[in-house]
Amino acid sequence: MILTVTPNPSLDRTYEVPSLDRGEVIRATGERMDPGGKGVNVSRAVAAAGQRTVAVLPLGGAPGALVAELLDAQGIDVAPVPVAGATRSNISVAEPDGTLTKINAPGPELSPTEAELLLETVREQYRAGETTWITCCGSLPRGLAPSWYADLVARAHAAGARIALDTSGPALLAALRERPDVVKPNAEELAEAVGRPLATVGDAVKAAEELRGLGAGAVLASLGADGQLLVDASGTWFGSAHVDAVRSNVGAGDSSLAGFLIAGGSGADALASAVAHGAAAVQLPGSVMPKPADLDPSAVTVTADVPVDRVLTEPVS
Repeated sequence: MILTVTPNPSLDRTYEVPSLDRGEVIRATGERMDPGGKGVNVSRAVAAAGQRTVAVLPLGGAPGALVAELLDAQGIDVAPVPVAGATRSNISVAEPDGTLTKINAPGPELSPTEAELLLETVREQYRAGETTWITCCGSLPRGLAPSWYADLVARAHAAGARIALDTSGPALLAALRERPDVVKPNAEELAEAVGRPLATVGDAVKAAEELRGLGAGAVLASLGADGQLLVDASGTWFGSAHVDAVRSNVGAGDSSLAGFLIAGGSGADALASAVAHGAAAVQLPGSVMPKPADLDPSAVTVTADVPVDRVLTEPVS
């Protein structure tokens, strides 16, 4: 069982439009409504793969009730933490060429009591011998200090749990001192963490190695269209996959993390699973998570011969 923690979940509405013309009335050609947030998406991807998952998240107001209802319909066990503020609603606008415009609301401000209750609920839901991973994902809502994830990692490790962390900025740097087992930055977050630009795959490798030096057990780094890196104590691997057309990249990184953890969370095989899940996700509408039938392992290449000189398609300055 994979336990996910999403401190700032959302109700996500995705609209597909012919083009995004500022100031004009635009008629959508398709629309979806999904429960959102990085940890929520990991749970959705795990459930789509036919495995059990429990989602711990603060929920409030009508949007929060709808998030819980949508998760339950997808076979996900929900461990809600009631909060006074309403769960945020986010909007994504997807264009035919894969361009995605997102408007993310700030979300409610959690009180100290609600912040502690969220930590306590994670403790209550963890089952030694049954919970394979605790996955902590996404931005922190107002009211939670950057050290909140560090506190969660420390408590989880004290209970014997393995921790995967997908966050950024001060929250990521603060948590590294508690030595999370896996961190999953994208290229932008990786560059921010080390404080310098990334122009090549080799730059990303060096940055990932620095995060390991700061405490990360393993770094699973998404490099967008260029592929993914895995850097851990046993070596470095590079994975990529052929994708015919990108429909939406919402939740693709979360799907990748789920694929990585489902496959054990270490080594080349887990990286191949991560790449396959991410590649499948970008070819689906909105934030739909791929099922096993959507995966194409034959399109995935994983190698220890990392192309360090390859210039990134989208260098990070």
